[in-house]
Amino acid sequence: MRIGVAEPIPGVLYPSSEDYERYASVLGQQTLIGAIEETFRINADRIAISQPPITVTHGALDRITTQWASALLRVGLKPLDRVIFQVNNSKELVFALFGCLKAGLIPICTLASHRQHEISYLGRHAKARAHIVHGDDQRFDMIDFASRMRNEIPSLDVSLAVRASDVPPEFHSLDRLAEQEDIVEARRRVATVPRDPYQVVLFQLSGGTSDVPKIIPRFSNEYLYSMQAYIRWRHFDETTVGFTPSPMMHNAPLLTYWGPVLLAGGEVAISPNLNLETISHVLRERRPTWFGMPGVIIHRLMNAGLLDRAQFAGAVGFSLPNSGAQISQLTGAPVYQQYGMTEGFISACRRGDSPAVMAATVGQSYIALDSVKIVKPGTTEPVADGEVGELIVKGPCTIKGYFDAPDRDREAFTPDGYYRSGDLLRLRTIDGKSYLCFEGRIKDVIDRGGEKINCQEVERIAILNPRIAAIAIVPMPDPHYGERSCAFVIPATRDDLITVAELGTFLEEKGLAKFKWPERVEIVDEFPMTNSAKLSKPELRRRIVAQLAQESAQRISAGTAE
Repeated sequence: MRIGVAEPIPGVLYPSSEDYERYASVLGQQTLIGAIEETFRINADRIAISQPPITVTHGALDRITTQWASALLRVGLKPLDRVIFQVNNSKELVFALFGCLKAGLIPICTLASHRQHEISYLGRHAKARAHIVHGDDQRFDMIDFASRMRNEIPSLDVSLAVRASDVPPEFHSLDRLAEQEDIVEARRRVATVPRDPYQVVLFQLSGGTSDVPKIIPRFSNEYLYSMQAYIRWRHFDETTVGFTPSPMMHNAPLLTYWGPVLLAGGEVAISPNLNLETISHVLRERRPTWFGMPGVIIHRLMNAGLLDRAQFAGAVGFSLPNSGAQISQLTGAPVYQQYGMTEGFISACRRGDSPAVMAATVGQSYIALDSVKIVKPGTTEPVADGEVGELIVKGPCTIKGYFDAPDRDREAFTPDGYYRSGDLLRLRTIDGKSYLCFEGRIKDVIDRGGEKINCQEVERIAILNPRIAAIAIVPMPDPHYGERSCAFVIPATRDDLITVAELGTFLEEKGLAKFKWPERVEIVDEFPMTNSAKLSKPELRRRIVAQLAQESAQRISAGTAE
């Protein structure tokens, strides 16, 4: 029996032989797509995905994704080719993703909201050959955008669209091609694709801690194991119905919301947009039991009169990074707080945890053989029990290195192979067991409802505006998103008082995804400095927190006076 990858991809750091031996008891010889196909066969007559009013059974999904895989191979793509994904949540996203896996292609898990700044870099870095886009997005012409990207990414020679009424000559309509595939011939073609459990299955993306997102290679057997372990942690089975309005290509939705539900033989309910009426319709029609639904969506449903507690009566629960008690009170369903990183480590509360654990912690790792340490930031020196420090981790599902990024790897890993999370956590003992508590971030990153915004990336682009002399971006607290982006700006002249809208227009022209645009601008004469004459972002964060508190108090006072 072979242990290790058969055809290494240049730039990918694979586990060492010692790692393979250390984790052999949990990492097997099955591929992710092989396990999914087995689920398709066992649950052939059960509903796999639903996008009201359409439902697709596991058996039909197996057939459809084989046709999509065959179509991808027929246009000239070959196993291990990289594919940029920009497809909105939809049944076509599922068809295309599993079609890629069956064809041996490696999806690059970009977002539909990414623009030229991110896509051109990631496409060039990964040497992407194909680009799949959503053809009927009413907000943005993705087909025109993909046409322009062909000129910026030298390796890109296959452009495909789904849900497109018309495509230019250099494009392929992927769903139409797939419909034309003879299933017998498609199965024969797909059967020739080599499968390697030790090979890269996805190129996921980091939160962009030092620039645009870094590429994270995730491997077939470890990604499968992580999903299987999550199924056991959550007690998923074929009756589970999962739902998330978050981007389905994100690591967290794929690995902890809809991926394991489908692998367990359950149903994945899909909302094709974030319209509250659409989401409410999906909830009424499909009655999900497992939710990866951000708090901001729940609050919006409530404010619109569309939140019905009865819809959550039979729920397994919600998974959220925080605000568990608040969301549980609104829905009547259990909420399990969860912490994780695309680099592989995830901890979560689970059924049976005590109220103290559920309220104050993000649980424990569900991955066997994970090694967790809390150290003084930037060192390998452990902190005292219960003290706050940087989380460093090593385990069967934690990456060994980013794709073709040796400089970043030297910063991100300890000499003995632990990944530096850049996050502040502490261990708390409750009822004789250790649980993790999230305390904040070392990294200059904003977490806007699950979307990671690298402050330095936005600052580097915004400073190109001639009206801005200096800019510093920090997170500001938000009751719905957790954090939003606030820009402290020193204007170039007294007359250059740039507004939020003007800054957004400038960043749009520079090709930056909209979710990264600052949502508040504070004009200042100077920045606070540390004793070593460096910009003090902690002080800026304190200032905006104080300012928001003052504004809230003034609103309350004005309301009382009236």
